[in-house]
Parts: sequence; C-alpha cells; structure tokens
Amino acid sequence: MFDIGFWEIMVISVLGLLVLGPERLPVAIRTVSIWVKTIKDAANSVKDELSHELKIQEMHDNLKKAEQQGMNNISPELQDSIDSLRDAAASVTRPYADVKTPTSTSKSAVEDRPENVEQAIEQDKK
Repeated sequence: MFDIGFWEIMVISVLGLLVLGPERLPVAIRTVSIWVKTIKDAANSVKDELSHELKIQEMHDNLKKAEQQGMNNISPELQDSIDSLRDAAASVTRPYADVKTPTSTSKSAVEDRPENVEQAIEQDKK
C-alpha cells in the first residue's frame, strides 16, 4: 500500500527511538496502531453501509421496473427483489399490526396481509 521497504522501516525506527526515547516509543507505537485500527474500522463500516444502501437502491429500481411492466411477465431477478422487499415491509409493519400474525417472514405471511405490505412499499417510495 505505502511501498515501504525494510530499510525505510529501519530508518523510521531509529529516528523514532532517538526522538522519543526507549520509554515513550512503545506507547507511541501502540497509539499509532490504535489509530490505524480505528480508521480501518470506520472505513469498513462506511463501505458496508454504502453496499447496503446500493442494494436497497437496486431493489427499489427493480420494483419500479416491475411496476412499469404491470407485475406480469417479470424476470426472476425482479421477482426475487420484489419478494425480498415484501418480506422486509412485512417484518417492519408486523410489530405495529393490531392483528396477531405469524412471526416468520415467509411468503405466506406476506400474502396474508397484502394491503399492509403494499401500503408500506408505497410509504417507502415517498
């Protein structure tokens, strides 16, 4: 990544030892390693969030395509996206429903209350 060779590391180590001294050098190394770990964790977190948001956007785009096709003769990829969106909408609306429903997010649970699922998808679009 930084293209640092063995001799560059040796020069940095000797300079660090001379500047900081043998007492403070281990503490400085630990502090720098903690900073690097924190930065890597933050970068991975941002990457995961962006990946999740892109997946959600792709699902919404697929749903729009399916709606434009009238929900008839849609590709299996679009059907999978629609099913996963319905499952997600059902899991979000289920805790707030007055009627007791099954706790699984199976397709049958989604089909039991299609009006709530469709309303949740419409609200999500807005």
